[in-house]
Amino acid sequence: MADDMADEKKHTYDESKIKTLSSIEHIRLRTGMYIGRIGDGTHPDDGCYILLKEVIDNSIDEFIMGHGREIQIAVDGGVVSVRDFGRGIPLGKVIECVSQINTGAKYNDDVFQFSVGLNGVGTKAVNALSKDFTVRSHREGDFVEAQFKQGKLKKELKGKTAEPNGTFIRFEPDPVIFKGAIFKPEFIERRLRHYSYLNAGLKLLFNGQTFQSRHGLLDLVMEDLQSDHAEPIYTPLHYTGKTLEFCFTHTNSRYGESFFSFVNGQYTSDGGTHLSAFREGLLKAVNEYSKSGYDGDDVRECMVGAVAIRLKDPVFESQTKNKLGNTEIRTDLVNRVREELLHFFNRNKAVADLILAKVEDTRQLRKELQEVKKLARERSKAITLRIPQLKDCKIHLDKAKGKGRGSMVFLTEGQSAAGSIVSCRDVSTQAIFVLKGKPLNVWDLKRDIVYKNDEMYNLMRALDIEDNADNLRYDRVILATDADVDGLHIRNLLITYFLKFFEQVVQEGHLFVLETPLFRVRTKEQTLYCYSETERDQAAIKLGKSSEITRFKGLGEISPAEFKQFIGPKMRLNQVEHAPRGDVAQILGFYMGKNTPDRKDYIMENLVVPVEE
Repeated sequence: MADDMADEKKHTYDESKIKTLSSIEHIRLRTGMYIGRIGDGTHPDDGCYILLKEVIDNSIDEFIMGHGREIQIAVDGGVVSVRDFGRGIPLGKVIECVSQINTGAKYNDDVFQFSVGLNGVGTKAVNALSKDFTVRSHREGDFVEAQFKQGKLKKELKGKTAEPNGTFIRFEPDPVIFKGAIFKPEFIERRLRHYSYLNAGLKLLFNGQTFQSRHGLLDLVMEDLQSDHAEPIYTPLHYTGKTLEFCFTHTNSRYGESFFSFVNGQYTSDGGTHLSAFREGLLKAVNEYSKSGYDGDDVRECMVGAVAIRLKDPVFESQTKNKLGNTEIRTDLVNRVREELLHFFNRNKAVADLILAKVEDTRQLRKELQEVKKLARERSKAITLRIPQLKDCKIHLDKAKGKGRGSMVFLTEGQSAAGSIVSCRDVSTQAIFVLKGKPLNVWDLKRDIVYKNDEMYNLMRALDIEDNADNLRYDRVILATDADVDGLHIRNLLITYFLKFFEQVVQEGHLFVLETPLFRVRTKEQTLYCYSETERDQAAIKLGKSSEITRFKGLGEISPAEFKQFIGPKMRLNQVEHAPRGDVAQILGFYMGKNTPDRKDYIMENLVVPVEE
């Protein structure tokens, strides 16, 4: 009875259960609300880079408002410092501006008209999430410095200075939150290049490198083309205004469209109103000039471009600002893009004719593809109403209704591997698609191969992703291949298939790789499964000299009884993460393209030969 009363009191909802957190405590407790993913620094959107971005954004805002043409950034291990030469934080408000939520000049339109960070959270989040944080403001010969630990003020200094005006911030991400996080210079360099393209004339210094652009988005588009070894059909069309800039061209060597979009210097990786408005304005201009009725896909196929706007009150869909949500700007932006392009087409008829020729060629190819699609569907119906390679499950994903989360399909090679999964799977949520040998390498092929190759076509049908990933039938698409050279090759071929033709599946986080053990170390009393040679060696030491070590060469060698635990609740999955499109094209072009001699040279130069003991 006493225990029951204690439990009842424990779960009582009354005034004692209400907690009030300080802003710093809330940021540390609910970190994801403020910076998105935490991560470990191996992805460009991981939290440590968001902290750096928030600090640099403030310096960029100073440049946008006409103050300070140089920003110095240094990363030494996990310690980051940023020095700008803007106006400097007003000396009487230095502490408040980096520690109190909803304090800052970003709320004053007279001071910041085109700011990225309008919610007053950025540097406060950096401060709260840092092991050590120092801010120093220089203004007219005076300075104020404040030092913090985990967001709490530890020391304040004031005095005279001979340094020019501006703000200096140094911080180290707190390892308690960012466990094992590291800064990769290549991710920082990419971000700084974007900043330079969007702010022509701004000089960014980073660890001895200088990033500076003279031609804005034109430089960005040209770099993207060069990274993919793509030749533009015509010199990129480039327009620059006070609040709108865009640049684009077509190529003959790309599939789909590749667009960068920015708001007030912020890269919006998920696009938003400004990108969709630009696309609509572009389509209207082409159709009005040509007096035709082209589809948007006809116009944008093989297009490489970028659009940037400056907006007084940007509304982003999250603190990390990946997508713009301002709908009120759409109509005006569509009309501006349409008018500017019509002016250009009428003044540059030769370029306009090249664009229309490319668009018409794309429309003809799309018509031919429709015929191929029709034949493929008729052929598949004539053979069977079912997909022979698919062993389906009972529950499927339905995004519209929010149902089927947790459903999955394993893409595996051969009947032996499939047999192990079939024998131990959960028939309610786990489906299997069996591959017949190695899939086709589709990197240098066109979309029609999906309809001409039975396996590629059946896989597309099984997932129901022909038009887009909105009707994807499974929450997780899992690549389950052997952990040998052939298995890794099959995995790369499948990842290439999705990135080439069904990029949305990867972008929305549905594609995964299944980890299965490489070794089994066991005695009569205990069995340990190991996913690396290091784990194997540790297990062998733990179980002693009498232990038996087995190397699994393929999934088919793992018995169904054993395999069940590897696809159960404790299943190990690695999500296939999506890099920027230009990087994807460059990476896959090298590893999956037709440059066999270059690839061979790379392998020979980096081949590691194990030394026999």
